[in-house]
Amino acid sequence: MSAHLPLLGKTALVTGVSRRRGIGFAVAGKLASLGANIVIHHHRPHDLELPWGGDDLDAVRDGLRAHLADGAVFADVAADLSDPATIPDVIGAAVEHTGRLDVLVCNQAKSGDDGSILDMTPERLSAFWEVNTRATLLLTAEFARLRAPQSDEPRRPGDRITGDGPYAEAQGHVFWMTSGQIHGAMRGEVAYAASKAALAGVTATVAAELLELGIVLNTINPGPVNTGYMDPETTDRSLEGLDEYLASTPFGRVGRSTDPAELIGWLSTAAGSWVVGQVLTSDGGFALQ
Repeated sequence: MSAHLPLLGKTALVTGVSRRRGIGFAVAGKLASLGANIVIHHHRPHDLELPWGGDDLDAVRDGLRAHLADGAVFADVAADLSDPATIPDVIGAAVEHTGRLDVLVCNQAKSGDDGSILDMTPERLSAFWEVNTRATLLLTAEFARLRAPQSDEPRRPGDRITGDGPYAEAQGHVFWMTSGQIHGAMRGEVAYAASKAALAGVTATVAAELLELGIVLNTINPGPVNTGYMDPETTDRSLEGLDEYLASTPFGRVGRSTDPAELIGWLSTAAGSWVVGQVLTSDGGFALQ
């Protein structure tokens, strides 16, 4: 394994990769450039329901293949992660191509059809919970089971998972995605913020358990990243005053998809593996404004 390709021979699964402007695409491209085999998950029907629409999946595939190291493998799998029955198959498909899975990036997210607290219904809350929170926890559970000793005994509060530590290096990396609700209000996005807040809130608990297996979990808040929802022709919100506000910020822009991708890429390597169980904000200082 070279310093230039620190993930050579490892396999990464990135969920929610169906648009070239998306964070998932940038993350998968970054991990590929570090040498990893790449498996992506996508659910294009969700994109087609949104103002910014879907992308050409063949162009997505070709764009990621261009980043692969020599001999690295690329594959993709379609699944609706709101259905929990699909999750073992997604993890299984990722393992099938190389016989291993080393990095899991839970980037899938439901967007659109949100509202204020006055708009909340059981159905709306459940829809966001199923994709953003439940699917992330279940994907992580399946990933952990690849490395966990077999046991049918339920664990009580406070019980530890028995692993084979101490470990000379991280045995795997998991990344969750949270949002700006950790820094302030997200008006009109109550269901989305609630689903993401749950992940930020349980990060330390799950990270402690995964660490018994040598798996490192961190949660990333990418801050405002324009994946299309801040373009005037495809936005789902008012952009009044946005240009003036951005001009007053230190860097004069919102985030690019490559910004959180760079952080996740580094954290996936041995150099970043000492960072464990953190909720990390990568937002160019937006939370400080």
